[in-house]
Amino acid sequence: MSVRIFLMVTHDEFLVPFLTKALSSDNYKVFSLAGDASNRRYYRVVQDNQSWVLMRWEPYDPNNYPFLSVLNHFAKNGVHVPTVVAQSPQEGLMLLEDLGDLTLERKFWESQSQEASLEFYQMAVDEIVKIHHPATLDKSDCTAFKIEFNTEKFLWEMNYGKDNLLSGVLKFPFGESLNKEITDIFVDISSRLDKEPKRIAHRDYHSRNLMIKLDQMSVIDFQDARLGPIQYDLVSLMRDSYVDMNDSMARTLIDYYLERSKAYLPKDFSREQFDRIYELQSIQRCFKACGSFASFYHLRQDRRYLKYLSGTLRRVMKAINEFPEYKVFADVLIDSGALERKYESL
Repeated sequence: MSVRIFLMVTHDEFLVPFLTKALSSDNYKVFSLAGDASNRRYYRVVQDNQSWVLMRWEPYDPNNYPFLSVLNHFAKNGVHVPTVVAQSPQEGLMLLEDLGDLTLERKFWESQSQEASLEFYQMAVDEIVKIHHPATLDKSDCTAFKIEFNTEKFLWEMNYGKDNLLSGVLKFPFGESLNKEITDIFVDISSRLDKEPKRIAHRDYHSRNLMIKLDQMSVIDFQDARLGPIQYDLVSLMRDSYVDMNDSMARTLIDYYLERSKAYLPKDFSREQFDRIYELQSIQRCFKACGSFASFYHLRQDRRYLKYLSGTLRRVMKAINEFPEYKVFADVLIDSGALERKYESL
């Protein structure tokens, strides 16, 4: 057999037969790919001039698997997602179309100016319009309809930022009175967001989860999709921690999104209210991202994401300044040293 596995992997007795059967050949190579922050593992499988991506996770029920449920629902509604080539649920293996290595993040940084990447961001907005509107209107048993961003979930995410960044990494001492004030602010933010109309939200719609292949934008990492405010995904894309999009380009893209969504927006749509919720969602979503970056270091000493904390915290602070009633939260970020800390030197 000519198979060469370019990584030490477990359960090769499953992997090799699966690929050999799926490709009707044993003449292929397997290369490890850099994964995300989850426990999923990815490999590129190469045979002659063709390639695929192998996703490896825990065994799953194909009739109740969020990844497949969302993928099929998105594809049905015109969202570009990878095609499933073969799968072995009992072994947690899935062979997918290879979308290449060109992410929207890479396209952004390789462009000579931000505006040079605008057409690709518009392609990304086109996909999120399909998710927010046609895919939401097409009711089905998709798992995305069964879970939602509500007050409890928003609050959990904000506390995740507090526990891992402020209390965990920065060791900021919250007294009983201050802790109550911060909790009250978090509850207020979370409940205000919960009252907004909900559409299917991708949940991690940032530049690393958007792949460009042959001038087509495709969406990955969608298994956590759920109902939520449209601003959640828009903040994820326009105030993405991995790129430094300027305000002018962000406004252009928001205008583009609203124009493309015009037929689906309510008759009493208010741009002022939309913008207000966008800023509110920026506080919540960006602070949650800070919690994730801090947790990787705080809980498992993973330093790779520390460099994204300072820029993301500046986005949080900028949005908080739009809400004078949340001044205590702004004061905590200042007093804790969160904004000045050199995280990469930890």
